Amino acid sequence: MESASDGGSMVSLQGVHKRFGDLEVLRGVNLEIKKGEVVCVLGPSGSGKSTLLRCVNLLEPPEEGDIHLEQRSICRGPGSGRGEQGWELDFVRQRVGIVFQQFNLFPHKSALENVTLAQEKVLDRPKGEARTKGTELLERVGLGEKMNEYPERLSGGQQQRVAIARALAMDPHVMLFDEVTSALDPELVKEVLDVMRELAEEGMTMMVVTHEIGFAREVADRVIFMDGGVIVEEGPPAQVLENPREERTKKFLGLVLER
Repeated sequence: MESASDGGSMVSLQGVHKRFGDLEVLRGVNLEIKKGEVVCVLGPSGSGKSTLLRCVNLLEPPEEGDIHLEQRSICRGPGSGRGEQGWELDFVRQRVGIVFQQFNLFPHKSALENVTLAQEKVLDRPKGEARTKGTELLERVGLGEKMNEYPERLSGGQQQRVAIARALAMDPHVMLFDEVTSALDPELVKEVLDVMRELAEEGMTMMVVTHEIGFAREVADRVIFMDGGVIVEEGPPAQVLENPREERTKKFLGLVLER
């Protein structure tokens, strides 16, 4: 896969710390992601992967450090202070899409209604325009024939593809994926990963927390291995996955690849 290193900076984290009570989940993370780059984040449970993703879209704003989105600081308070007055929530919500492990669809709304709702409420997009956009996106993820079905009548893989379409409907500049296949039966994983591959091929900037080593090897421009709230190792997939330098990375990959 071609390197995305020629793109400008899309996401930049500098010295990011995140705590939950006495537990320090992120311990001074520094990371830069270029426009059009696909970065896969690997690591054991509790390593801080999901928290890192949630900091990028300010679901979990950090206590220390700074985050830039498209070279604009999104969570630094005025002066040296911190707090909500310095969070660029609207700026972030308009540019960052996130898809979670759980689909979080509205059970009482059809697939199409799930994809159009935020367009109308958040973007003030006219209903007809939102439906057109939603229809196009559901067809794009292979669900054109399912747009009037309710979530309970969809498989897990189909629900996750609706969730991806819903995120894309907001015209994000960055897409975050938080272990989106881990709740799926194995035979349904491929259909979701195929959609993500297509997004990567189209140049979408993506941060992907995953245990799907094959996907990371094939699609990522860069692989990051986290443990204990820090980035232990990062580099091209071939280097990190095939010839890791750090013992913690080697041990983790040994366990994952044995499954």
